[in-house]
Amino acid sequence: MNLVSTDWLDQNLNKVKIFDASWHMPTSKRNAKKEFEEKHIKGAIFWDVDEHSDKDSPYPHMMSNSDYWTRMLWSFAIKNDDHIIVYDHSDTYSSCRLWFALKYFGHQKVSVLDGGMKKWLSENRSTDNKTDQVLGKFSNIDKLNPKNKYKIKEKIDLIKNKKQIDENINKNQFQTVDARSRERFEGKVDEPRTGLRRGCIIGSKNLPFKDCINAETNTFKSKDELSKIFIKNNIDITKPIVFTCGSGMTACVLGMAYSIISGKSAVVYDGSWSEYGKI
Repeated sequence: MNLVSTDWLDQNLNKVKIFDASWHMPTSKRNAKKEFEEKHIKGAIFWDVDEHSDKDSPYPHMMSNSDYWTRMLWSFAIKNDDHIIVYDHSDTYSSCRLWFALKYFGHQKVSVLDGGMKKWLSENRSTDNKTDQVLGKFSNIDKLNPKNKYKIKEKIDLIKNKKQIDENINKNQFQTVDARSRERFEGKVDEPRTGLRRGCIIGSKNLPFKDCINAETNTFKSKDELSKIFIKNNIDITKPIVFTCGSGMTACVLGMAYSIISGKSAVVYDGSWSEYGKI
């Protein structure tokens, strides 16, 4: 169950663990954590992608290691058999990044709230502003029961690195699909991050992630609609695909769309254009 509806979540709030994975583009001038503290779905834990990414990497949002994830999820009192629901209040559908990361580290039951906080609020559903017990603290980890320690099953094949992307330009073993806007992909506008050139990976294809989302409801388009969009952009879902974007965020939106269509796991180039396009 990759997606759950707002109706479903409203009826199952006490049966799931909920993460608010909101993240905004650097140019948006929005503060995701502050917005969470002011209003969130009851019981939600704020998950900061910048805080929980690899801080030793020069590139944004790179996946942290399995030991970190084990301790981080354990500190949030997450268990392996929990059904985790991820949502966001972001124009980038950032919830899909945490969905992908949890899948990468082997969590079985994880779903994205279809329509996110935008749809939740439009339907006048209840929210909360209590944060004292839902922010999660690594400092509490020593107080947790070792028997409940989270167990990671890392799926390293779901992430590609720059060397593999470079090799594929000649070998053409998989399709590289970029989730950025058409203007950024074609190099017609500057990148939002400094130090990056314009353009795209040689031989890559473009499917702007927003094409997969219904603008009116903020929900994903249907399986049939998504299939047609992939075909329209010359993407063959019967052949291997690696998704990329600016910093590994919206690539996961395409990853979700691909999973809806195919039922298969998504594969992402984690460094994306932040690494590949570095001047």
